[in-house]
Amino acid sequence: MITKARFTSLALALMLSSGAVMAADLKIGVAMSQFDDTYLTYMREDMGKKAKEMGGVDLQFVDGRNDVNKQLDQVQELIGKKVDALIVNPVDTAATGRITKAATEAKIPLVYVNRRPDDPKLPAGVASVTSDDKEAGRMQMQYIADKLNGKGNVVILLGELSNNSTRDRTEGVKEVLKEYPGIKITEEQEGAWGRQKGMDITNNWLTQGRDFRAVLSNNDEMAIGASMALNQAGKKQGDVLVAGVDGTPDGLAAVKKGQLTISVFQDAKGQGEGSIDAAVKLAKKEALPQQAIVIPFKLITPENVSTFK
Repeated sequence: MITKARFTSLALALMLSSGAVMAADLKIGVAMSQFDDTYLTYMREDMGKKAKEMGGVDLQFVDGRNDVNKQLDQVQELIGKKVDALIVNPVDTAATGRITKAATEAKIPLVYVNRRPDDPKLPAGVASVTSDDKEAGRMQMQYIADKLNGKGNVVILLGELSNNSTRDRTEGVKEVLKEYPGIKITEEQEGAWGRQKGMDITNNWLTQGRDFRAVLSNNDEMAIGASMALNQAGKKQGDVLVAGVDGTPDGLAAVKKGQLTISVFQDAKGQGEGSIDAAVKLAKKEALPQQAIVIPFKLITPENVSTFK
């Protein structure tokens, strides 16, 4: 028989035990550049699933709404809440210095995900989980160059100019074109990663009578927009080649339907899970195999698209 005193003691012990488990959980603040982005939405979902599978990892997501100062304020707030680690998908890759400084001064581990800081040298306690964006541009352009037999005009839809992914993917395209003097870039315009902007820009080019045989887009969303504009203009599918990057579900579906010629798979799951793994290790003061973790890109073609999910 359990006496009232023993019951009270047992209940207190259970409460203390529960409190100890809760106190042992790792709190990780995740500052996203914006929630309203297709690829980043999938990555955020994968991060949440990974944390749940690991157990004892509590994620607190905040939306920077593509505002550099807002994101810095959010990072400061997360630091004030004494999170055990920070994961940041930066709004502006050239403006990460203040974020790095704030985290290191607070002695809170920091992991940059998807977008690496422009500064290649990160201090101790700071890591990155990204992909080599030049590789994506090279893969994309090489396939299109082969399909064009090395001749023709092409146009480029650019992501946000503040993002080094935009610069690097475009540089990758241009690196390949050094070997193909018969292919000329006739237009480049910022579509800021958006489907509607990709559609509007491509429609403007068509209305202006621009002649191009391929659209090289820095991501799938703008590429899908370009494909929609070409279709509305009465272009036969395949007459103008359209290449994207990311391999989002919508991008994969577009490749299957022939709306996109190709895409380049950027592993949202690999980046998201890799950032959680790195943040947990740093929070537990465990060594990382490397400070800059690179998740490889993979070319998506009509022949292999069914192997991607």
